[in-house]
Amino acid sequence: MEDSVDSSLPGPERAAAAAARVKPLLAPALAKHGLAVGDPVFLRAFKEEKELEVWMQPDGADRFVLFRTYPIAATSGKPGPKLAEGDRQVPEGFYYFSRRGLKSDSRFHLAMNIGYPNTYDRHHGRTGSFIMIHGNRVSIGCLAMTDPGIEEIYTLCDAALAGGQRFIRVHLFPFRMTDARMKEASSNHRWIEFWRNLKEGHDHFEQARVPPDTVVEGGRYGFRGADASLD
Repeated sequence: MEDSVDSSLPGPERAAAAAARVKPLLAPALAKHGLAVGDPVFLRAFKEEKELEVWMQPDGADRFVLFRTYPIAATSGKPGPKLAEGDRQVPEGFYYFSRRGLKSDSRFHLAMNIGYPNTYDRHHGRTGSFIMIHGNRVSIGCLAMTDPGIEEIYTLCDAALAGGQRFIRVHLFPFRMTDARMKEASSNHRWIEFWRNLKEGHDHFEQARVPPDTVVEGGRYGFRGADASLD
């Protein structure tokens, strides 16, 4: 059975116990990449592959490096964005959360609220709330990471925010947006133009290894250098 702390603990105690459990386990793996707990974090997830990547920025470095890829235990819905409250869709797009997005008292062990709906979603009349990356193995529009998995991810995000990172970006894609995979998507698919727009942001990060600032212009996502103002 996988190890995790007692979910019945009060939220702050649960988060502290999780951090105490996983930090010694994370430290040697982080060190291999020149990283440490508290370094800036960026999260990127792919629904089709059920994978969530944790990228981190080493102290003094200009670019992020991939620390670890976690299997997503459960998602829900189908390819395409979340449109409405209750549709059970996992969103697709560009999101972020600050310290207030951390939910140590989640009924799914630990969680981070990704900030859906964002400016793009609201522009297009999309509704919904409480979309999380959380523990457990059940999803109704969220990314369920298992309790041991979320303890590591939550601890890294909590430490980064406590260390001065203002917000953590979360990029959610329908699938790995390679040129080959995009060619497989039908040109007549309902969401193909939306996905092409997402690929612009995906490719920005692939080239720069720094997550771009995301803006909404004319109902589309636009991408600029990092550290500009948020959407």
